[in-house]
Amino acid sequence: MDTIGLLLVVVVHCAGLQDRDGAKLVGAQLKGKYPRLRLIWADGGYAGALVAWMAHFADWVLEIVKRPDESQGFVVLPRRWVVERTFAWLSKYRRLSKDYEETPASSEAWIRIAMIHIMVRRLAPCA
Repeated sequence: MDTIGLLLVVVVHCAGLQDRDGAKLVGAQLKGKYPRLRLIWADGGYAGALVAWMAHFADWVLEIVKRPDESQGFVVLPRRWVVERTFAWLSKYRRLSKDYEETPASSEAWIRIAMIHIMVRRLAPCA
């Protein structure tokens, strides 16, 4: 997602694939499409070797948004809320509320359709 929560690319993969490995699939789709992209924010699950891989693969800075050590319970993390809000937008679409699709490609297509609907409604809101 971009900084306002609009979809840049989507990758749906099997549940057995680690998030860090899935991030490499996303990076492969991003590379070359957005030449101004320099900084990517991610949560702590993406820390480790992925930071160096992103720098080597496409000269991107992968910045890990960490939860403050002294925090307890729910805490709104900077930049992380944008992703969570977009997930909430998508969850309002019945077709995306459960995993109804047989293939990852059809899941990706329905996510794109939902985001197109969200963006079109922003351009021309209903009266």
